[in-house]
Amino acid sequence: MALKHIIESLLFVNGEPISIGRLSKLAGIKKDAVEEALGELKNDYRDRGIVLIEKDGEVQFGTSPENKEWVEKLVKSEFTEDLTRAALETLAIIAYKGPLTRAEVEYIRGVNSSFTVRNLLMRGLVTRKENPKDARSYIYEISFDFLKHFGLKGPEELPEFEELRKKEMEMPVVTVETHE
Repeated sequence: MALKHIIESLLFVNGEPISIGRLSKLAGIKKDAVEEALGELKNDYRDRGIVLIEKDGEVQFGTSPENKEWVEKLVKSEFTEDLTRAALETLAIIAYKGPLTRAEVEYIRGVNSSFTVRNLLMRGLVTRKENPKDARSYIYEISFDFLKHFGLKGPEELPEFEELRKKEMEMPVVTVETHE
């Protein structure tokens, strides 16, 4: 498989900026080759709805500036409409099991959750902090706005919170690799 296809997949799945050095390490290829492949991807996406954004040695997919009007409509609708089922599911996981990494959320849900987590961050329902166990990733937890919105003094006031935490303590520990 072509290196640019591997990098394209990594950028898509990651959903957040990723360093060229990390891409190099993940692909097992020298940085020069990664930079060359990124140049090819930039060229491939030149007249498309997706663009490759590069800043301070990190890259990420973004939307084409020509589509700004339609992207803004989508993003605004995300804030005016009710939370989707995926957002509610993700929010419940973070509320009951948090703080946890996006990789852990995705492990539980079984699907990529970067857009959903970003949406919850933008709505102010969850917060993101640097992961103390791995500086390359973040941990997510419910925000004060979440608590205010639902009229809670703390997460322990969530329905059946204590019962679920107790069951969780009885379950075997599963660790998830978190290199976000």
